[in-house]
Amino acid sequence: MSENTTNTSSSSVSRSRWRLWEDRAEADEVTPKHPHRPFPGWLYAILFIVFDAVAVAALEVGVSTSSTRVQLSSPDVGFNFVTKLWSEGNAVVLLNVLLVGLLYLMLLMLFNRFWTASAVIVGVAIFVAAIEHFKIEIRYEAILPADLNFLGSNTGNMLTFIPAGAHVTILIALGVFAALLALILVLRHLDGRKGRMIRSGNIGLNLGTRLVLILLPILAFSLYCMQVSTTDSWANKFSHAMGDKPSMWDSVYDAQRNGPLVAFTRQLHPKVMNKPDNYSEETMKQVAARYKKAAAKINASRANDLNDSTVVYVLSESFSDPSRVPGLKVNKDSMPNIRKIKESTTSGLMLSSGYGGGTANLEYMGLTGLSMANFDSSLTSPYQQLVPSEHWTPTVNQLWGAPANSLGYHPYESSMYSRATNYKKFGFSHFYTLTGPDVIKYQDKIDESPYVSDKSTYDSALEGIKSGKTSKFIQIITMQNHMPYHEWYENNDFTAESTTGTPLEEDEKESIETYQKGASITDEATQEFLDELDKLDKPVTVVFYGDHLPGIYSSASQDDDNSLALHLTDYFIWSNKASGTQGNKTGGSAYSSPNFFVAQAADHMNAKVSPYLAFLTEMHAKVAAMEPPVVNKIQGWDRIPEGQSIYLDHAGNPMSEDDFDEATKQLLADYKLIQYDITAGKNYLKDTDFMTLP
Repeated sequence: MSENTTNTSSSSVSRSRWRLWEDRAEADEVTPKHPHRPFPGWLYAILFIVFDAVAVAALEVGVSTSSTRVQLSSPDVGFNFVTKLWSEGNAVVLLNVLLVGLLYLMLLMLFNRFWTASAVIVGVAIFVAAIEHFKIEIRYEAILPADLNFLGSNTGNMLTFIPAGAHVTILIALGVFAALLALILVLRHLDGRKGRMIRSGNIGLNLGTRLVLILLPILAFSLYCMQVSTTDSWANKFSHAMGDKPSMWDSVYDAQRNGPLVAFTRQLHPKVMNKPDNYSEETMKQVAARYKKAAAKINASRANDLNDSTVVYVLSESFSDPSRVPGLKVNKDSMPNIRKIKESTTSGLMLSSGYGGGTANLEYMGLTGLSMANFDSSLTSPYQQLVPSEHWTPTVNQLWGAPANSLGYHPYESSMYSRATNYKKFGFSHFYTLTGPDVIKYQDKIDESPYVSDKSTYDSALEGIKSGKTSKFIQIITMQNHMPYHEWYENNDFTAESTTGTPLEEDEKESIETYQKGASITDEATQEFLDELDKLDKPVTVVFYGDHLPGIYSSASQDDDNSLALHLTDYFIWSNKASGTQGNKTGGSAYSSPNFFVAQAADHMNAKVSPYLAFLTEMHAKVAAMEPPVVNKIQGWDRIPEGQSIYLDHAGNPMSEDDFDEATKQLLADYKLIQYDITAGKNYLKDTDFMTLP
């Protein structure tokens, strides 16, 4: 007998045995051993949707049942996650069902058993929901992509998500899963088919079909995850069309509002920025060498060391000058002290990327020296989309050495913008907030205001500034003037009126007048804070800036010609007597943006710089301020607006990239190389002395 004949005969026997096995299996479905008839296909389809919905519900319950106070209350959370489908036409719940369904289908084909896949998808959803619940209880933060590291070398850190008394939640979760598993087992018993999906007598066709039906949902889910964070991609448009409304300032609210899976996937693969064509290790070495020479030239004429002084950054919530708002007349000055301070020190106007929001982006730029103008429009919140997954996060405070020398103060919830996690990554030893784990000491409020006063925040920070003999970096983020603005203050004699001929609406008028009073209280508290610093016998320099205007000027914001005016806040750099640089006024300070503050502070302090600070010094000499395009509305989190970034010269006039001279074009190209290397590249600069002070 020939070899071919033998192979053919063996193949025929195999197919015959497979058909015999199939025939017996089908016969078993109707024999007394298996008296139940197989479920019809349409019933499987209904049950697929039911278990899919159960998994989505479990995930939503996980982020919505924490006893921790929701920071930004909204009817979008809780039960409305489902009801808004018919009340508002918002189909984000269906988007979550679709995404979970893709994973469910993949499991279905992997196991080729409906009931096994159903038990797994429901079990995993309940497990993840429990972890979400625990993490929110402890940190008020939803599960982020960076938490996937726990599945590797940091698995033990999963225990940090388990709070005291967790056994009750665990027992409830186990009870719910046991009940659902019992239901699944009963249905399996009633199903004569036992949930087997692909039953072809052809082994090759069976495996091939399953493989295709495994790969297709994996491909669809993967493509969605890769594209959903990229502005104008098909996944991004589809997600928004289904009702996804990114809420990047608060990961828990985002998960509650849009579903945990949707909120999670948008942070998996954000487009950070385009890779420069000439990016390479050799190019970055050249950049580092170029600004090492620039630093040496600058340092030749400077006498002080930057980190021999304590430097305090004060991000004053929504602080700005109401008298500069177009079409608005105020009855008196709400910032006389700060106006006087600005006249006697380095100061000017800061170009803000936000209006009524976006605080953390200005904060990020101030701490890193990087610019939002260089990022892709898809990257709307570095604190949420970028920092958690970064391997290298050089920040200003690290110039002061050990984490013990970096302290942060913010009289609000520590989880906003994932600050607690990010500040630890930045190298802060303590970040004092209302919710801890480091609790801010002074928490007084003014009259009916719901926010901690600036005076209390300053008093808390003063204790940190005074403690110990070493110099420190202090980060202060105030909350007193955060929106909304109602009639909070007693004896408020501030008034505002329109000069356009159209009177202000009552709500706008009330908000502006309340805000004016709050700004005047900030003005007085800031002067008192500086007076206290002036009494110290150790050098201290303060960088004070308003992050954005409050989003209350609805009349002025209707005119796009007012955009620049509505994105300029006040800033100053001040030093105490002990510093020896009090009263310094550096050139080119009339306009700035927060990415340049550290370089300006070094200039003001006559302090030596690193190659990085030398670069920022040269960049600021050519471009006074830079931000991405702006809009006259409270910042959303879908995207940074399209268009050319805003560049201002030192007279505050807009500049076009096309009109830059060659030196400016080179600096801007180098900026993009530096920023790409730090945030999205291979961190070639990390192995150089680019960030090192002399």
